[in-house]
Amino acid sequence: MKNRKNALQIYLIKLSNICRSVLTNPVHLLSILALIFLVYTIVIPLWEIISQSFQWQLSAQAITVENKTEGLTLFNWQRVFASSISKPLFYVPVYNSLKISAGVSILSLVLGGGLAWLVTRTDFSHKSVITFLAILPYMLPSWVTSFAWLAVFKNNKIGGSQGILQSLLGINPPDWLAYGYLPIVLTLTLNYFTFFFLLISVALSSISSDLEETAEIMGAGKLKVLIKVTFPLVIPAVFSAFILTFSKSMGSFGVPAFLGLPVKYYTISTMIHSSIQNRMTAEAYILSIILLLICGFMIFMNQKVIGQRKSYVTIGGKASGKNHFPLGKWKRPVTWLILGVMGIAVFTPIVILILRSFMFMDGNFNPNNFTLHFWIGDSNSSIASGEVGVLKNQAIISALKNSLMIALTGAMISSCIGLLMGYVIMKERKTFLSKIIEQLSFAPYMIPGIAFSAIYLSMFAKKTFGFIPVLYGSISLIILISVVNELPFAVRSGTSAMLQIGKELEEAAAMQGASWRKRFFYIILPICKKSLFGSFLLLFISLMKELDLIILLVTPKTRTLTTLLFDYAEHGYQQFSNVIMVIIVIIILITYSLAKRIGKVDLAKGIGG
Repeated sequence: MKNRKNALQIYLIKLSNICRSVLTNPVHLLSILALIFLVYTIVIPLWEIISQSFQWQLSAQAITVENKTEGLTLFNWQRVFASSISKPLFYVPVYNSLKISAGVSILSLVLGGGLAWLVTRTDFSHKSVITFLAILPYMLPSWVTSFAWLAVFKNNKIGGSQGILQSLLGINPPDWLAYGYLPIVLTLTLNYFTFFFLLISVALSSISSDLEETAEIMGAGKLKVLIKVTFPLVIPAVFSAFILTFSKSMGSFGVPAFLGLPVKYYTISTMIHSSIQNRMTAEAYILSIILLLICGFMIFMNQKVIGQRKSYVTIGGKASGKNHFPLGKWKRPVTWLILGVMGIAVFTPIVILILRSFMFMDGNFNPNNFTLHFWIGDSNSSIASGEVGVLKNQAIISALKNSLMIALTGAMISSCIGLLMGYVIMKERKTFLSKIIEQLSFAPYMIPGIAFSAIYLSMFAKKTFGFIPVLYGSISLIILISVVNELPFAVRSGTSAMLQIGKELEEAAAMQGASWRKRFFYIILPICKKSLFGSFLLLFISLMKELDLIILLVTPKTRTLTTLLFDYAEHGYQQFSNVIMVIIVIIILITYSLAKRIGKVDLAKGIGG
């Protein structure tokens, strides 16, 4: 008995010492707080949506003979996988999503990879211009291109205003060209090929030209060197870009909604949104889990394939010039062709949106048809149900305030949390706790936006733990999910910033008696301010164009510019949608300009990283 008492006392003393160490060491305390935050915002919501999918729902009572109101069941899963509605609810949307993702990834590889090779491996001119034109589409919302596509190729299938082809040339585009698979793939490709361009460009730039020059000396031709030497060395970058593009396309909501829903072409993301609207919440949660598993599996396979590849040294200790493939007499025509095509692809959608925002009758280019009504006009019952111009519309002004508040607050909080977690990861490097924090902070990367939105809808529509209030319907919930969704980039950015700071600086300050607070705020933070500012700007741009992540969570009081734009488009008020789109594009381009000119931020590195 005495031995047990002594053992208990020793255990309590050790526990007390651990608690004292945690409470007195800021790094340990930050680690614990970071872990609690990640568990609450990522692990528990994931568990919540999984558990809800096995619970009886009130909506199930009308379609089953079992008299149950609560308890565990497989009914929801059976309804999704093996019922009369399984085909339209699950199998067709998943097939459409997989087909779209594969098409976008392949086309993006061809376009992005080809541009990356031209910029890094040839004497192609105006490389900086091409890099800018390749990055800009990703900085803008993907549905900019989808709106422009409809403006050109819209036919009589849906009704309303005519597209440019029909109004100017009298050509009625076929359904397959106006809506559905082809336009969705093409518009998403113009947005996501940036991943291939950036990742392959970095990989090609890091390869020593000695490898290719040696192969040429051994008698290999240019094409054989490209296939046998260059391409195998960039396969890891190709795989990473492919998986990233595939996952993004699987979870994309905006483009499939604008170009697919008018003809009932559903993807898994649009079906999740439709299921929530029709109060089929359990089915929506199951679809979200499936979407999450597909994207998680693709990322796992990417890591497995790359991890099993042998490592080769491609960067030598001596400098060597790049192996530029001379274009010869084709240099000038290729340069102008690429610049022309890229310029048209990037700027034409923006120009079309601007023009359409001033058109009284959409598609009519007669000078008398241009008006400022949709910008500053007063209410007219014969136009868009009496909606006033955007700059006078209180609903749109409120949405603008919400968008700016969410983007500014979310970007600020996320970049700060990312810096703190990066600090913790570096200070506690190689510890189990550090690895857990790093892995959990990466988890949102695997969760598509629409699925993440469904998860948070499940968890925060009711009280959690008895003391945390219902957050659904508040702007706090939208800011919270925005912060958590951006953690992968924010933490990676913070970790990269901390890697550049030698531990000697902080150790020297500690030896002089400086507290942790002084060391962090007077040494660490000033050194990281440029990285912090760059992270903030990139996150701000990302949140300003966000739709997929928040579409299920907004209410009339918390609507943003993007969700209001979606509502107007659904109701056929296309000019109002165009005006809002132009405002969003202007805000993003101003931020982009500030980042490049004032912050000197390398946005290409930020996106590619």
